[in-house]
Parts: sequence; C-alpha cells; structure tokens
Amino acid sequence: MKTLIHRAESRGHADHGWLNTHHTFSFANYFDPERTHFGALRVLNDDIVAPGMGFGTHPHNNMEIVSIPLKGSLEHKDSMGNGSVIRSGDIQQMSAGTGVQHSEFNPSPDQEVNFLQIWIFPKEKNISPRYGQLTFSEEDRKNAWQLVVSPDRENGSLSINQDAWFSLTDLDEGAEIEYDLHSSNSGVYLFVLEGEVSLQDTVLKRRDGMGVWDTSKVTLRASEPASILAIEVPMKFDI
Repeated sequence: MKTLIHRAESRGHADHGWLNTHHTFSFANYFDPERTHFGALRVLNDDIVAPGMGFGTHPHNNMEIVSIPLKGSLEHKDSMGNGSVIRSGDIQQMSAGTGVQHSEFNPSPDQEVNFLQIWIFPKEKNISPRYGQLTFSEEDRKNAWQLVVSPDRENGSLSINQDAWFSLTDLDEGAEIEYDLHSSNSGVYLFVLEGEVSLQDTVLKRRDGMGVWDTSKVTLRASEPASILAIEVPMKFDI
C-alpha cells in the first residue's frame, strides 16, 4: 500500500472577499509541483461563496466536473440550456467535452454557500457536453458507502466519462468501514468532510485528505462521528 497525506492547513488558500477557497491541488495562483493531481483527480476545491455572489459565465472543455454542496444553495446555468439550484444532498456532474460555458451563483441574500468543486481528467476527449443532477438520501450513507458517481450509473448514480467512482459515508463514533477498490490501476482519495477517522496508524481530521493506491481495499475507523468523501480514480491514464 502506498499513501500520501494532505493536511487541511497545507492546502492552497485565497480569500477574494466574495470567495474564500482552499485548493487541495494546484489551482489558479496556487502552485505546488508535488500537488498537481492524484491520478486522474485534478482539482479538489473547497469553496465558500458570499450571499448574492458567484462565478460569472466561463468556459470549460475536456474535463469532468462534479459539484457537491455542503451547505447552502448554488444556482447553475449553462450553454446546454440547463438551469437549476443544487443544495446539500444534491450532486451535480458535467462533462465539458467539446466545450461548455456555465455560471455558478449563490442565490441567497443572507447565507453563504459551501461546496466542493472537483475536476477529473476524462477518459475520452471531445465528447458531446452533458449534464446530470441527482438528490441522494443521507439515510442511505449511514455507516455505509453511498455511490453517487460512477462510469455506468451503477445503483442509480450519476455517470462520468472516466473509470471513476465517488462515494459518501456518514460514520457513527466507533464505526468501521471497508472500501474495496474496483481495479488494480485505481487509487482512492479520501477527504474528511467532518469529524475524525483513522486508517491504520494515520489519523485524519476535518478537511484532511489521503491518497491510497497499490492496494485492493482500505479500512477506516471513526474516532468520532465523521463524514467522508471517497474519490476512486485511475492512477495511470491518457491525458
């Protein structure tokens, strides 16, 4: 088993007033040559957007983008004609493919929105852009992995143009959970949303991240109530 650890306080940080953001991997003005990606996982941004503010219309291409609201609401509009609001419990996936423009906006007049913005290198380039959004029950992730994104819409999940799987779990104090990787070429990036867990002798706290590869499974134990996001991606892939 090989591992790497990114402590919460080691992330890149920028406060633009309307946007307070932390970057697990190199992004915008934050660059660390040791933290450009984990396998096909390219971006993991922890964004807080002020009330009434947001990202104006901007382009993307040949990237898989997953947004996970943790608190508050985020309004989305894109050049494919989609317009919606996502909230905690929702997952949004967009394949930028040949090119798409979109905007993200906090529609609340008085509440911040906190969401994860995640980019994955695609498996196939220049596909037709596509959009998906689903609501998932928090009860279904209690001390169990809830699959929310997969290559083939497994178990009612959103689809992604890559051999990648996103799963969430909410663990009780003392609960133990095992994650089985899908492929020998896969690694899994574990991101602690809340609480504290341990993997073998490594303790991971709120917003810590840990990449694990060259193994078929990992086991986590919660030392206090905890919420975890697991992102499984290919470690070797064609860009």
